[in-house]
Amino acid sequence: MQAVIVANGEMHIPPHISSLLQVSTLIIAADGGVNKCKLLGIDPHIIIGDLDSIHPGELYAYRAKGIELIQYPPRKDETDLELALHYALNRGIKDIVILGGLGARWDMSIANILLLAHPGFDQLNIRLLDGSQELMLIRPGVKLTLPSVKGDTVSLIPLAGDALGITTYGLEYPLNNSDLKFGASRGVSNVAVLEPVEITLQGGLLFCIVTHTFGLKKNQGGFCDEG
Repeated sequence: MQAVIVANGEMHIPPHISSLLQVSTLIIAADGGVNKCKLLGIDPHIIIGDLDSIHPGELYAYRAKGIELIQYPPRKDETDLELALHYALNRGIKDIVILGGLGARWDMSIANILLLAHPGFDQLNIRLLDGSQELMLIRPGVKLTLPSVKGDTVSLIPLAGDALGITTYGLEYPLNNSDLKFGASRGVSNVAVLEPVEITLQGGLLFCIVTHTFGLKKNQGGFCDEG
């Protein structure tokens, strides 16, 4: 099962958006993300958040359509996107795609990216998409497999400390049980030369950012337990 969460940031629509939505079991709008759903020509199954970005008349219309509204008070500890992720997790959904997670506000963009490292979401496979770019987080003991990225740029960026024991397959500049220092730029702008690309690490956290040359492929990457 896969969920798509549409947030209220700026949204560059992925080229394969139609196929992405077709294979998604659940579409969640994080508050004002429902306005981005309009741009996509879809209705979400769930709208969640404090709902302060939606006109009251529109809320009535969504209820009339049978769309579930889950409203939280404005004074809360979580962003609307974090609430949407918790909702998907509680529904037992492990594969989640986030659209509209980045925008003009750096604070919100950084907070949204760091949600991938939330300890409560460590069992989730989350991908943040923005046009031809996608961002994923790799944890120790989990292999990231990218089956269809040949020719694309693949950047590996440590998070919250050094990333240790990184091994890659299919990249122009391979790593073999190597470390990447937190704050250094060594892992930026590698290139996929074989398929599939595989990445593992033994310690720390590692962002993987793929910039697709010809737009996002339909055959997307995923995670598997290290065997």
